[in-house]
Amino acid sequence: VAYQPRGLGVEYADPLARSEACKRDVKLMKELGFNAIRVYEVDNDKDHDTCMNYFAKAGIYLILDLATIKSSINRDNPQWSLSLFQNYIATVDAFSKYPNTLAFFAGNEVTNNKSNTEASSFVKAAIRDIKEYIRVNAKKNNGRIIPVGYSSNDDQDVRIPLKEYFNCGNKSEQADFYGVNLYEWCGDSTFETSGYADRTGEFDNYNIPVILSEYGCNVVMPRKFTEVSTIYGSQMTSVWSGGIVYEWSQESNSYGLVEIDKDGNAKKLQDFINLQQQFSKITIPSSGTFTQKNDESSKCPPQSENWKATTNLPPTPMKNVCECMVSSLSCVASSNVMNDQRLIDENFGLICGMVKCDDINVDVSSGKYGKYSYCSSEDKLSYQFDVYFKYQRRNPLACNFKGAAIIVKNDKNKGNCGENKTSNDNPNVPSNNTVDSGDDKKKSDATALKNFGNFMGIMTIFVSFINVY
Repeated sequence: VAYQPRGLGVEYADPLARSEACKRDVKLMKELGFNAIRVYEVDNDKDHDTCMNYFAKAGIYLILDLATIKSSINRDNPQWSLSLFQNYIATVDAFSKYPNTLAFFAGNEVTNNKSNTEASSFVKAAIRDIKEYIRVNAKKNNGRIIPVGYSSNDDQDVRIPLKEYFNCGNKSEQADFYGVNLYEWCGDSTFETSGYADRTGEFDNYNIPVILSEYGCNVVMPRKFTEVSTIYGSQMTSVWSGGIVYEWSQESNSYGLVEIDKDGNAKKLQDFINLQQQFSKITIPSSGTFTQKNDESSKCPPQSENWKATTNLPPTPMKNVCECMVSSLSCVASSNVMNDQRLIDENFGLICGMVKCDDINVDVSSGKYGKYSYCSSEDKLSYQFDVYFKYQRRNPLACNFKGAAIIVKNDKNKGNCGENKTSNDNPNVPSNNTVDSGDDKKKSDATALKNFGNFMGIMTIFVSFINVY
């Protein structure tokens, strides 16, 4: 079940940092029959031990989205930045230690129509880098490789290229599993008339697990959940590995199974009762196997009017590269503009009209990325100030910009900072230049799939996976 209780006037709040609420909800979840939750946002600085322990004792696993409202890939202005990478890493670190952390989503409906398909290149870069980070640091988690996936919407123009894109190219860049937020079955529908048959056919030969990352249309209320018997029946279980009901608590969008009052008490709604009745009619095997029908990845979708994402992905953000670059500059942004995005934007508009900004810019349509494009706005502005300063032969008057820039001493021995290399000071950050042997990479990818096992009882993602490589 999707689990993100919010309440009036709150967009999102960390549900895994509220121990009393977790204790209350876990009992009702067990009563209904859930064994996995999807959480969309957490605060990686908070303590989650108590809640995660409650869920673990109840046999409930966690699928966690890495993005937050404040830290995510913006579909309209996509970036895969150092700060975003570091925030995702912090969340991975905070939750990898829990044995019931099942998987991570690196994005949710980032591309949601044909107007923003370029954003998928940045999500795929995130998948690549988070997978590598998890692999490099697996020893801290007893060698466990936690899968990283993507959750898509169901837009008719992009649903096919989306599923192909996240399953094509180098294995290190592919999603370990794929989710579809599917709301086509409303009221008393059927496998055929709902569209579920068509969606199932589209994934018939997909070579990674696919799940309903959200389901539960509420056009007809109360919801009867007649789709449950089909999701867990013979028509779908050969392709789909279960689903995530949207959502646990009643919010303004009216998808709740329970209603939480101002005193923190949870009341079962009719949707809860109806879903429980549907669950009681199905039989879930105690163990199962994800059977891979096809061992080949998808072909990358060609660029077209409806699909503009490139296979050339943004570079891995490297902290040491940005630090090296800044330490080599003689003219940098002053404290007058730091932390003031308006002034930073104004100065970018000025400086990039005077000198080329290719080294910091991103061309999403052609897949060209400046070597410092992932650094912070302040660092990139400093770099451009320095380019202009040197172009003006280090004339002190060329490093001012109405107090926005100042001259500093630099380390001229830093050399070329434009190549991504693993820093000795920060060995846990992966490098673009890390290369595994074919056998090692196959072993790593197969391990990721196998660890996706033991996923859901009522939401059936299976206990074991065959060797798929």
